[in-house]
Amino acid sequence: MTDAGPSSRERYRAQVRAEIKQHAWAQIAEAGVPALSLNAIAKQLGMSGPALYRYFAGRDELVTALIRDAYRSLADTVRAARDGGADLAGLAHVIRDWAREDPQRYFLIYGTPVPGYHAPDDTTEISNEVMAVLVEACGARPADAPATPFDTHLGDHREWAGGYPAAAAVLHRALSFWTRLHGVLSLELAGHFAGMGFDPGLLIDEEVGALR
Repeated sequence: MTDAGPSSRERYRAQVRAEIKQHAWAQIAEAGVPALSLNAIAKQLGMSGPALYRYFAGRDELVTALIRDAYRSLADTVRAARDGGADLAGLAHVIRDWAREDPQRYFLIYGTPVPGYHAPDDTTEISNEVMAVLVEACGARPADAPATPFDTHLGDHREWAGGYPAAAAVLHRALSFWTRLHGVLSLELAGHFAGMGFDPGLLIDEEVGALR
């Protein structure tokens, strides 16, 4: 027996949820996450507030869905790039392109944390997929490179890497890559480089090239 696929009711529900998320992104782009209002979205969709709550139980569930979608998009993007042969520098530009495509999506997951919000475990697992790809791409430092105190520290504190089985020095390199890249991206997307007259893409190349 073949799978009949989702029912018409399930397809309609998925369509309405997608429309709700589209309006939520528009609100976030205009006024930020703190201003996100399910009642306002309901009015835009021509439905009552209680009717909208049949699709999302509350604001936190909607925010979680947006965060999950953002991480899933980034994780799929970096994995596809890595499978296509991208090295660490290539991944940096893939992530930059992804961030510039939708800055609000980037800031939702890498900007100021939403007050009082705690991401569920499954969202954290998706974000760990991104880091796993970067750790995989980092490779090892030269064999004669001495271990640093932070290397030793990371050997016992690797939860952030999703338990990826890599040497502490590799984890250090991946974390350094992550902080340098997001430092540049956060400043660029917030407009702090405007008028300074240099190419942030070249700055990213320099930061990646300077990794130990």
